[in-house]
Amino acid sequence: MSRLGKKPVSIPDGVKVALDGRLITVEGKLGKLTYEHRPEVSVEIDNDAKQVVCTRHGEDREDKAYHGLTRALLANMVHGVSEGYEKRLEIQGVGYLGAIQGDTLQLRVGFANEIQKKIPQGVEVTCPDQTHIVVKGLDKQKVGQFAAEVRAVRKPEPYKGKGIRYEGEQVRRKAGKAAK
Repeated sequence: MSRLGKKPVSIPDGVKVALDGRLITVEGKLGKLTYEHRPEVSVEIDNDAKQVVCTRHGEDREDKAYHGLTRALLANMVHGVSEGYEKRLEIQGVGYLGAIQGDTLQLRVGFANEIQKKIPQGVEVTCPDQTHIVVKGLDKQKVGQFAAEVRAVRKPEPYKGKGIRYEGEQVRRKAGKAAK
């Protein structure tokens, strides 16, 4: 039984949820998101209680999985259009820095050349200073994906801790050769 799927998604003030067949549109103060749900799941909007309820048709393993997934995606959409999502990255290392040039994120992280990452549509990237990157947007998946791609350019290494990491991320350090 999907416990997450049974839980209704509450709709906060200022957010409109519309259903057209299988296409769900969520509109709020920050923008608009759409999602076409799977046929194994049905979605109903209860305007009186201000909530969205997902129900599944069968008891197969796949149906149960799609039930929880659909509910989670709807909850993420509602949160995204009302408050938005944000990931913060920090760059550590001597001479390592990041900057924004138009719609491109430029990273200088110890390679011979500068790394250019194109910023996708629907994602807003800012650099408050040269060692911090802030990724914001409505879609949780897009924000997390772009932040992961930026981090993957130069993951933090375990000996000196140099690289790009999420803010507050703990990097396990190793002693190195001199410790023997």
